[in-house]
Amino acid sequence: MTLPADYFDRMYDADADPWGFTRRWYEQRKYALTLAALPSPSYGRGLEIGCSIGVLTVNLAARCTSLVALDPSARALAAARTRIPPSVSLVLGAVPENWPAGMYDLVVLSEVGYYLDAGDLELLLDLVERDLAPDGTVVACHWRHRVPDYPQTGDQVHAALARWPRVSRVEEEDFLLDVLAPGGAVSVARREGLL
Repeated sequence: MTLPADYFDRMYDADADPWGFTRRWYEQRKYALTLAALPSPSYGRGLEIGCSIGVLTVNLAARCTSLVALDPSARALAAARTRIPPSVSLVLGAVPENWPAGMYDLVVLSEVGYYLDAGDLELLLDLVERDLAPDGTVVACHWRHRVPDYPQTGDQVHAALARWPRVSRVEEEDFLLDVLAPGGAVSVARREGLL
């Protein structure tokens, strides 16, 4: 079953940064790779699902005119609020039931897909497909090792994401990072008229 919101509240009760986003090189490097993999230097409206304490959010905000950042934990959002710029709209809620409607140029699924069961993940991907701009980008990054609490693995999440054309992939023992273009993949060189 999809993990409930109180699962995350318990994590933040035990540690203000339960996944070590601010202290682990692993996380810093993964975020740098995620940002570098984005095929456009800037985006209009972005959506980050599962923003946690806002570490990646700060960097995404610098690339988006406006950014909606969603998380099921009020504690995480309170921490995020201390570091994010005013252009970011924080939303308390979980997907797919609290999907913030609107059109998006960028949707970020960083370390969140495996918290959903297969049915809820499919519903989420349907919502992304519905509300993504025709030339929009989806970036997804997930831990590949089995976590007993999680309904799915990162590899299962990325197998579901294979419904969309892939722009690029970073595959390591520990994580998968996919950049996807549901409206059709175009390389950066083609976008810039080099080909």
